[in-house]
Amino acid sequence: MAEVSMDLVKKLRDITGAGMMDCKKALYESDGDIERAVILLRKKGAATAQKRADKVASQGLVEAYIHPGNGLGVLIEINCETDFVASTPDLKTFAKNLCMQIAALKPMCITPEQLDPAYLQKEKEIMKDQLAQSGKPANMLDKIIEGKLSKIYQDVCLIKQPYIKDDKHTVEDIINDLVAKLGEKIVIKRFARFQVGVND
Repeated sequence: MAEVSMDLVKKLRDITGAGMMDCKKALYESDGDIERAVILLRKKGAATAQKRADKVASQGLVEAYIHPGNGLGVLIEINCETDFVASTPDLKTFAKNLCMQIAALKPMCITPEQLDPAYLQKEKEIMKDQLAQSGKPANMLDKIIEGKLSKIYQDVCLIKQPYIKDDKHTVEDIINDLVAKLGEKIVIKRFARFQVGVND
């Protein structure tokens, strides 16, 4: 194909935040198709995150958000491998955005694995009761429940929620993008949401 224009590279960089050379390479590999190039870069991010999964993320930052009126606040800890990455604008912005996400969307936990088994069991029982009354075939119930559980994860697990600044992608997708861009393991360690008059 013809030489990839700098305008196209810049456009892809604006969309993904990836480095110039990575954007250029992705555009060559996708024959200049922006959408395919975005997918290639996301796959690369996921692969990089997988490679770094066993690294120790002992550095990081704590970010706070207080909602106007002082009735709602959020604290979050995000870990990475070095203090250099902890101080980058990318990670700081991500942490700020996640605080606002937690304030607005009230996740119960970070990952599906952290969900209270009793809560999940109760939800499954409610689903089974509803499905039993709907007359759906028994052999389809497990698949339907699996789909409904996936929806619950999207609602209450932070990394499965649509990202507040880009709802076409999950928080997990954005973490993978950051791992690819910054070259380090990034982990949401913990968060706390405080609301006056509400006991979580």
